[in-house]
Amino acid sequence: MNNTISAAERLARIQVNAFPYFRADWLERLIRIFGSAQEILRQDAKTLAQEAQMNPATAQRFLKEAFSIDPQQEWDRTSQLGGHIYLPEDEEYPQALKSIKEPPIVLYVLGKLPPAEQAAVGMVGTRKITPYGRRAADKLATELTQCGVTVISGLARGVDSACHAAAVRLKKPTVAVIGTGVGRCYPAENRPLAKAILEYGGAIVSELPVNSPPSAFHFPRRNRIIAALSHVVTVVEGEIKSGALITAKLALEMGKDVLAVPGPIDGPQSAGPNQLIKDGAGVVSCVQDIIDYIPEPLRFGISAHALKAPLIAKEEEAGLDDLSKQVLEIIGPGEASLDAVVEALQIDVPQAAGLLFELEIKGILACRNGLYSRNKF
Repeated sequence: MNNTISAAERLARIQVNAFPYFRADWLERLIRIFGSAQEILRQDAKTLAQEAQMNPATAQRFLKEAFSIDPQQEWDRTSQLGGHIYLPEDEEYPQALKSIKEPPIVLYVLGKLPPAEQAAVGMVGTRKITPYGRRAADKLATELTQCGVTVISGLARGVDSACHAAAVRLKKPTVAVIGTGVGRCYPAENRPLAKAILEYGGAIVSELPVNSPPSAFHFPRRNRIIAALSHVVTVVEGEIKSGALITAKLALEMGKDVLAVPGPIDGPQSAGPNQLIKDGAGVVSCVQDIIDYIPEPLRFGISAHALKAPLIAKEEEAGLDDLSKQVLEIIGPGEASLDAVVEALQIDVPQAAGLLFELEIKGILACRNGLYSRNKF
């Protein structure tokens, strides 16, 4: 932490960051005008509006939002979750974010961000993932993680979840940049995945107050953070106007390479990646295509030999308990739903979901369209 920033100024920054409708560069502008976040909070709405050239009603709402949160509670709650709140002046604040047009003025981080010299690939795509998209996301994220590359995504349903799950199955770090506060998990079914991300040395990142709920406004905003933290961005699936293509656009504006996984010409979820390829994006047909775009100085330590290693141990070596083995017997060579496991074992839904998730994390099972089967990768 930067000791030249007082505790009072840190808390004031947390407060002015609570207004979600100002871009981060607007908040930086206000701090420059008044000299500090503390001084901003000393103004009345009329003065704030005049000095900052904003609408008086907007100034009033800004101050109301700022004083609606207790910054000390924000700090304490984040600490209780095992996290930290960083300012751009702090050494721990990612250098990659400092250099973008709109760096967050406050960054909430649970867990540990990868070092700047660690190769990182953003993998983004649709929530409406297809079986093809899930296979591609799982395969690429698994192999990138095996090679020592950190996968960065958004912890949303679909492509994001598949990419994070691939990393935690290998018990390796992955970074989730979320569209809620770090005290929330959206979607709720990803709570076990979020817990595993932190357990295996990854990080969960947000610029929003700790208990901020999901909002359609938040998710496009967080995409610039995904793009900034990534050295390369890969789009797996997404419609033409999807959030994944927003991330790709932002990455291009930052001078990053954008790659895309081609898909069926009649598939709506492949329309976005296919258009990116037409516009000049790199084509991904295997993990080496992504590695080739990682800046050369960052390729040191990336081990392609790891791809030759088996992805999972044999079931006998996995140390499964009897109940987990029964789950595998129920699934057999085919597929089974969560409800089928509940009915066959006569256990409750949370217990069955926990068993299935653990088997998925270990790489023994894969889930597609709500059906579980043996992992073929």
